[in-house]
Amino acid sequence: MTRRICVTGASGQAGRAVVRDLREHGYDVAATDIVTRPGEDEALRADLTDYGQAVEAVSGADAVVHLANIPAPGLATPAATFNANMTMNFNVFHAAANLKLSRVVWASSETTLGLPFDVPPRYAPVDEDHYPVPTSTYALSKVASETVAGQIAQWSGIPFVALRFSNIMEPAWYAEFPSFWDDPLLRKWNLWGYIDQRDVAQSCRLALEADASAVGPASSFIIAAADTVMNRPSADLLAEVFPGVELTRDVGKFGTLLAIDRARQCLGFKPEHSWRDHIGG
Repeated sequence: MTRRICVTGASGQAGRAVVRDLREHGYDVAATDIVTRPGEDEALRADLTDYGQAVEAVSGADAVVHLANIPAPGLATPAATFNANMTMNFNVFHAAANLKLSRVVWASSETTLGLPFDVPPRYAPVDEDHYPVPTSTYALSKVASETVAGQIAQWSGIPFVALRFSNIMEPAWYAEFPSFWDDPLLRKWNLWGYIDQRDVAQSCRLALEADASAVGPASSFIIAAADTVMNRPSADLLAEVFPGVELTRDVGKFGTLLAIDRARQCLGFKPEHSWRDHIGG
């Protein structure tokens, strides 16, 4: 039987990739967003800051992939960012629990880990335990939402899976990467991390499909590419820009400094896309 998945934020950068991937893998997708794009697949227009609209959006779905939020700091005032994200997240989480959906997969953020690292990380690669270190109201909205998700998961018995996405990239943007290479400070803010939008989609699908015993009642996973945006060894970058930060293990020549081990182990996540497949390094 085909599972019906509600995808919120379906017209966004991540949402478009997630909708496409789920449909390619045989899912029935109910797409929703506050903004709809002419000429694209029809999406239900819904303002998820309104609880009634959130209930209608997820009604009839087996599970939800919740991507709708103000997606970064600086796009709205700090208070507006926090209030909108918290309201949307609570409404979708509570609606999912009341409607007894089977799972909630949702977009948390790498910013919960201490970005933009004006204060250096305590160690690298940064993993899920380097949390919570919010430095903006955007990051705080994600930290608070992870707490809310954990409580509603306990009340409802529904697994909640938070995906702490790194900087999401479309393949066309890889042409800009050489502009970072001469100055490692340009991308130090997230330890030179990124994630291809197609691997965002993969991670959402895997989070939906993972055995409940693997994800637990409420869990969070860093989702990043297996490498960095740079053409220099990761250990050298860390030593130059963050000389006091310990590298706790070998990460290989260009390995990510945002640890994805837990996502590999629990979700079966394996990044399939790198900028190195598109441009020379």
